[in-house]
Amino acid sequence: MSHVKSVVLLTLVPLVAGYAVLDQRPAAVVPKQPLVTPSPTLPHGVTKTVHRRNLLDDVKGRVEGVLSDLGSAIPSYVASGVPNFFQDFPVGDDVQKSLGIDDEQIDALPTSVLNIPGYGNWTDQGWNLRFHGNVYKQPPTSEEKLNDLANIFLIDTDIEDLIPEQQAQARNLTASIFVLQQDDQNVTFNLRPAPTAGASGEQGGGGAVTHNGGNQPVRFPYPTTSQGDFDAFVQIESDGLADGNSTSDIQRLNVYTEGSDIGNATAYLVPPTGFSIISDIDDILRITKIYQPKEGLLNSFARPFVQWKNMPEIYANWSRSIPDFHFHYLTTTPEQITRNYMDFIYKTYPGGSFDTRPLNFSDVSATLSIRKYLLDRVFETYPRRKFILMADTSNSDVMKAYPQMTKDFPGQVQCIFLRNTSATDDGNRFPYDTSGFQDLDRNTYMFFTVPVSPSIWF
Repeated sequence: MSHVKSVVLLTLVPLVAGYAVLDQRPAAVVPKQPLVTPSPTLPHGVTKTVHRRNLLDDVKGRVEGVLSDLGSAIPSYVASGVPNFFQDFPVGDDVQKSLGIDDEQIDALPTSVLNIPGYGNWTDQGWNLRFHGNVYKQPPTSEEKLNDLANIFLIDTDIEDLIPEQQAQARNLTASIFVLQQDDQNVTFNLRPAPTAGASGEQGGGGAVTHNGGNQPVRFPYPTTSQGDFDAFVQIESDGLADGNSTSDIQRLNVYTEGSDIGNATAYLVPPTGFSIISDIDDILRITKIYQPKEGLLNSFARPFVQWKNMPEIYANWSRSIPDFHFHYLTTTPEQITRNYMDFIYKTYPGGSFDTRPLNFSDVSATLSIRKYLLDRVFETYPRRKFILMADTSNSDVMKAYPQMTKDFPGQVQCIFLRNTSATDDGNRFPYDTSGFQDLDRNTYMFFTVPVSPSIWF
């Protein structure tokens, strides 16, 4: 595989697993609309071993080095890999002041939960599952007020100039930004077997299987942070689940949040060995145009999410062809606005776990650090798994982090795929830095332009 030219990609799949699989184009599948399932209530049990992460402390040392290496001439929205309007969202008192509501009104509001699809690993003590997300309250906001707030983020566009469907999406996304995070809250989850998640064309949606086990309540052992976040690995009971040292299956569980109909997610118990893909989303799985701020904003705030070329077909083929292939979607988009991302992925791509940018990573320097931190976390959780990394060249942090992973975790990175956005979109005029790839084996990475269907291997 060549690193010096853009090539056509990729549906004769992996030599990575020791075999080649011929391209099998899937029939078109219309994804089912997701159902909102009420949270069941189970008797409370005892939560055992806990592995908690302190994101800010762990990542602080990386920030200055990353920025100094990149240089100061790079615009913030290019350097961070997210549009500049996705920086410095209001939180807490700023939201309350923006909406003009008092404490008594806040107290009367119901509590909601953003529950992000997690991943679990097998240890000598059993399965440990990562629970992460945010607890918040959604204040009532008039349409007129939401229009005013949405116009803060729009570039050279007034919300009233958009068609009604786009106006509605812009208001909904703006409402998800202007929420009131709830600190010092306790969260309880109920686990159940998950019959389906994702849209690969396979029964169950791809990316995992359903075992008839795992039914249990889990009390999250820590209260939420000052910004409403929760994030920790918690040991769960097997209760009929297959042990991770005796199965290669990726087992899928529904995670229901007690007291919140919208606080539900799907989690994935991933065994110690096998293959995983860690995939970016913007400008590789969906058309975003991060490098064109006005277009990037409209494609994120107002327009329906649109897949980039035939990437759903590529991922569906991998899901069918590679046994026990784990899909992990990693975006540095702030967690407040990632429900649209998760909804798009689960309607378009195989089911999988997610990572997003927590609220306490709000500026460019933190954004640059969080991608590498989250990558490290997944690799450290699965030291015996092999990884495929997928993204595009418009992310400066990707161009540093992905090649660095091959050095920090020798033997674990099987292949790096990068869409060359400069070659595929004449609107992207920002250069990208390939210096991180200079010392890598040329057979371990590929810059590509079009993901159509030749018979090539990676």
